[in-house]
Amino acid sequence: MRKNQQGFTLIELVVVITILGILAAFAIPRYAALDSAARVSATSAFAGTLRSASALAHAQYLVAGTSPATVTMEGTAVSLAFGYPDGPGISLAIQDTSGFTSAGTTTITFTKTGAATPLSCIATYAPSTVANTAPVITSTTTGC
Repeated sequence: MRKNQQGFTLIELVVVITILGILAAFAIPRYAALDSAARVSATSAFAGTLRSASALAHAQYLVAGTSPATVTMEGTAVSLAFGYPDGPGISLAIQDTSGFTSAGTTTITFTKTGAATPLSCIATYAPSTVANTAPVITSTTTGC
């Protein structure tokens, strides 16, 4: 009577290990670049957050109708300049800046934490300087 052997032959194991090695050679560089892509996406999304918060504050400014110096957003008084949040006001309008550090008093620069070159992974908010003109919001992601 013959017994059935179970398991893999040496050749089958070598083939599987070779295939896994080839897959790893292509997959690892792609996964290594994901952290940079995540910082680029986070910085671009933060610039969108700045645009949205600015537009919401401006909408409340227009609804108030008497050119208020501040509007209340989520229970927080947001200071305005020409109907849009000023430098300190934009930080209050967005409320959550986790993952970013801010610098500046008039023009605010939000730098993504963990960036390889921090000054190349930023979102910048320059408040409005003229009535009925939106603030300038830019993002730089060349060194994320």
